[in-house]
Amino acid sequence: MIIVTGGAGFIGSCLVAALCDRGLDVVVVDWLGDTGKWRNLRNHPLVRIVPPDDLEALLGSASDVEAVFHMGAISSTTACDGDLVWATNVALSETLWDWCSRQGVRFIYASSAATYGAADRPELFSDDPKRLGTLKPLNLYGWSKHVFDLHVQARLDRGGMRPPQWTGLKFFNVYGPNEYHKGGMVSVVKVKYDEVHAGGAARLFRSDQAEIADGEQVRDFIWVGDVVKVLLWFLDNPGVDGLFNCGTGAARSYRHLAQAVCQAAGVPERIEFIDMPESLRGQYQSFTRADMSRLRAAGYTEPFVSLEEGIGLYVREYLSKSDPYL
Repeated sequence: MIIVTGGAGFIGSCLVAALCDRGLDVVVVDWLGDTGKWRNLRNHPLVRIVPPDDLEALLGSASDVEAVFHMGAISSTTACDGDLVWATNVALSETLWDWCSRQGVRFIYASSAATYGAADRPELFSDDPKRLGTLKPLNLYGWSKHVFDLHVQARLDRGGMRPPQWTGLKFFNVYGPNEYHKGGMVSVVKVKYDEVHAGGAARLFRSDQAEIADGEQVRDFIWVGDVVKVLLWFLDNPGVDGLFNCGTGAARSYRHLAQAVCQAAGVPERIEFIDMPESLRGQYQSFTRADMSRLRAAGYTEPFVSLEEGIGLYVREYLSKSDPYL
């Protein structure tokens, strides 16, 4: 049995699809809610869905769990309920770590590139554990993910209980199918496609930093299929532990992204710039690029899909279809 928390969400449901394709017994721990998340699971073999409130009972009765993929979290970068974020992103993660340690179950969890905060140079995106204590996240979400990463490192340093395999993955800017329920947190790729498909311009935020031109803010955008490949690689390589970046190692501008969306959608290039919302100013990462050297050194050799290839695949195989779900 494989348990996937957040398994009806974006990355979680794509992972569930791949696990089901392998014929594995998958249990999804998630709320389906009223935003259409059930559609993320409808194209795949029936899986067992357990509400998070029943997670304790599930863990108390489960005896054949091979691994827990902990993808569930409050992932909004504008979240402001500190108690709820702590309970969901930190306390629950600690509970699962402890359970996996006691039961001898492998534990693979989602961290985030938001832990890097205002880092603005390639060398600052190193996932070297020695640098962990120097990171300064800009928002509550990034801080909560960073806190759990620190808690894991502290437990290891004390020689405390640990799962037989543990892996944390700092996801960079992930895009792809099954993200449609995310509202304001949907990927920029999806937002720009909707704008140009409706006949409008691709609208980008003006830069809030004088040294960065409008549209030249850059991010490490990663296709969700590549994220799933990395997750499955860790499942297939139980001897690899650690906290790793999960990006492509390439920084691409929002202008490049908008151009690729226009090309994939078959519309003339048209880009407009709008003011950045006040809520994002001072919390907006204008540069991210994953240092992928540690993952490569650990043995991961698969190439990553380029931004143009990924956007083309997303538009051609999903966004332009009547059923855009994986």
